[in-house]
Amino acid sequence: MASRPIVPHQQRGGAIVGGGGAKQKAGKAEVVNRNRKALGDIGNVQNRPITRSFCAQLLANAQEAAQGKHKNQVAQIVNGGGVPDLKVALKKVTVKAKPTEIIEISPDTVEQEVVKKETVVIRRMEKKSVHTLSSVLSARSKVACGLTGKPKNPIVDIDAADVDNQLAAVEYVEDIYKFYKLAEKSSRVHDYMDSQLEITEKMRAILFDWLVEVHSKFELMPETLYLTTHIVDRFLSLRSVSRKELQLVGISAMLIASKYEEIWAPEVNDFVCISDKAYNREHILVMEKRILGKLGWTLTLPTPYHFLVRFIKAAISDQEMENMVYFLAELGLMHYEIIIYCPSMVAASAVYAARCTLKKSPLWDETLEHHTGFSEEQVKDCAKLFMKFHTLAVDSENKLKGVYKKYSHPQRDSISLIPPAKTFLA
Repeated sequence: MASRPIVPHQQRGGAIVGGGGAKQKAGKAEVVNRNRKALGDIGNVQNRPITRSFCAQLLANAQEAAQGKHKNQVAQIVNGGGVPDLKVALKKVTVKAKPTEIIEISPDTVEQEVVKKETVVIRRMEKKSVHTLSSVLSARSKVACGLTGKPKNPIVDIDAADVDNQLAAVEYVEDIYKFYKLAEKSSRVHDYMDSQLEITEKMRAILFDWLVEVHSKFELMPETLYLTTHIVDRFLSLRSVSRKELQLVGISAMLIASKYEEIWAPEVNDFVCISDKAYNREHILVMEKRILGKLGWTLTLPTPYHFLVRFIKAAISDQEMENMVYFLAELGLMHYEIIIYCPSMVAASAVYAARCTLKKSPLWDETLEHHTGFSEEQVKDCAKLFMKFHTLAVDSENKLKGVYKKYSHPQRDSISLIPPAKTFLA
């Protein structure tokens, strides 16, 4: 039986005893070692920016790996393997970091670009302004009229302090006064004195001077006095009244206004006593019913007092200024000449006349013009009437002193004792 030749088992990478065959196999082993690469940790991939510290860490890891491989190769040499080239191994293991290009934008370059843009804009704006003939003429006319160099006064928000006050109704106050402006046109009293056969302007002034004293005696609200005046004028404009009934009309009108405005209105017997029993209870009640029927029971109408409250606030008045406005306004109630003006005009003119009397500066500004709706020229004519009434009230020969005495009291700053603005009238 033929015997099979036994080939001895050889270790990989070890030294082979022999001639040329040993060299060939050693070369094959070296090629195998060169083609083998260690698998990295594929799960530990980091997107980390390449910095100096990271490059140093990579170099250290490569050197450690090279040293470890060198030890393995020494062991292989001891066991009979070939000697690899250390420089080639280090070149393969060492990983060179790719330099990243960093573009630095310095603040100087940004400022230069901004300056360039600004200069371009300025150069565009630096165009020679063409002076036309109309612009030159308008500029000269403004200089001649003294309109140049006068700064415009800003409109003051007079309701800013009352934002948290629910009773002020800041959200609706502008709409309320727009409605008052519309309603006053429908409720204006026309000139009725020519239709009255027995009543004159002087008799009407005597009646209202007495009603002011009655109003103060009963300590009624200001709204009651203005509504009383309005009721009397409306009734007299619709019906002719005799001389004997004129005082009765005034008493009944104040009774109606008291019931409308006051919480505790005076009783009918109080008016009987205040009139020195010239009329009894039945007379007052019959006249009250007659007036309400003639007016159609329409009492919710704007009077000058509604506008006075708003315009005094727009004037940013102190207590002295407020008393002066009310003093002049009540003087206007007595005189028939003021009836041709609407309630808002009466209130605005009283404010203007008060500012003239107290020498306030400016006499009229943008805030007053905005809230009143009237310019200074529009209120001057009516304001002159108030200054005229003030002059008549101070006159010693004048017997109608009801309003004058009322505002000469120290509680009202003795405002009626201030001399009237005669220079303005002149």
